[in-house]
Amino acid sequence: MIRITKIFTFETAHVLYNYDGKCKNMHGHSYKLFVTVKGRPINDLNDPKNGMVVDFGDIKKIVNSEIIDVWDHAVLVNGASPHKDLGQDLEGKGHKVILCNYQPTCENMLYDIAEKIKNKLPKEVQLAYLKLHETENSYGEWFAEDNNS
Repeated sequence: MIRITKIFTFETAHVLYNYDGKCKNMHGHSYKLFVTVKGRPINDLNDPKNGMVVDFGDIKKIVNSEIIDVWDHAVLVNGASPHKDLGQDLEGKGHKVILCNYQPTCENMLYDIAEKIKNKLPKEVQLAYLKLHETENSYGEWFAEDNNS
């Protein structure tokens, strides 16, 4: 079994409803996302992807379409909270808003990212690990073995 990782960056703002610190105010981060998948390298001379678990370009297409293109330069707002009104107001003024059904913390964003990516990978490739840096020295991690239920 081999693990391979592709790294992505995106700029996203969020606001945390009812938080007791600075993050109750809308602010942005330069996120850095590490996506690790695992599988067995293809062993078929006739396959153009011979020797690969999956083409890095295929991972890039999945993550870009499911996460980066959607979240980059957007504001994540907890749509299950009174902040829904804030999000709708911003949308009405032309801003790119994602109304989440969760508090948009790094931790919950990881759950969302995992679900979106897992469903798009080829059947012989599994999502193994995610790391999401919110800042240079603060990040969350998602491990497949902790989330198989």
